[in-house]
Amino acid sequence: MTAEYFNFLSLIGVAFFAISGALLGHDKDIGGFGVVVVGSVTALGGGTLRDILLNQPVFWIANPDYLYATYGAIFVTVMFIRHLPDLSNYYMLLVDAIGMAIFNVVGIEKALIEGTTMVVALTMGMTTGIFGGLIRDVICREVPLVMREELYSTACFAGGLTYAALFLLDVPYLWCIIGSLLVTVFLRLGALHFGWQPNLFRKRTPKIRD
Repeated sequence: MTAEYFNFLSLIGVAFFAISGALLGHDKDIGGFGVVVVGSVTALGGGTLRDILLNQPVFWIANPDYLYATYGAIFVTVMFIRHLPDLSNYYMLLVDAIGMAIFNVVGIEKALIEGTTMVVALTMGMTTGIFGGLIRDVICREVPLVMREELYSTACFAGGLTYAALFLLDVPYLWCIIGSLLVTVFLRLGALHFGWQPNLFRKRTPKIRD
């Protein structure tokens, strides 16, 4: 992936996560500057942790365009909410799913650029995609989405595996990205609409003997 495409994808991911943070802040009646704080930590948290772990300059310090994208997305969201105050929580979950999918790919790409193995890159993708939302939910006193039974981190991991599989098959980068994004968003929206759950520790119903 070229630097231009990487930066563009990162900016889009930052904007979507900033919107999700601002929407949840509104839903929790957080007013004033608090919405900016929630939106900012959601947008910047995952990438910040990623860069610290990779021993790289923190992305929004190295390139202030990410701050402009964050604050701009929050401002537009607040203006939108003023005209449509009764938004469903579904919209927050939708933009969160898209932001997570994008940041998952960005985390994988950045880790691979730094020469990590694919396993490390997949882990870094999940970290980038999930951590900002985790902080957002904790600040807003919500049970973090990643801790709930519905598909969340599993969807992120499945998207990463899709990227890895296409990458190992020498599929062009663009299709690796598109495949990962589609799988992550599809599974996440499926969980929202149909209640899909991984049920890793589902107990077996004991058979009753006659």
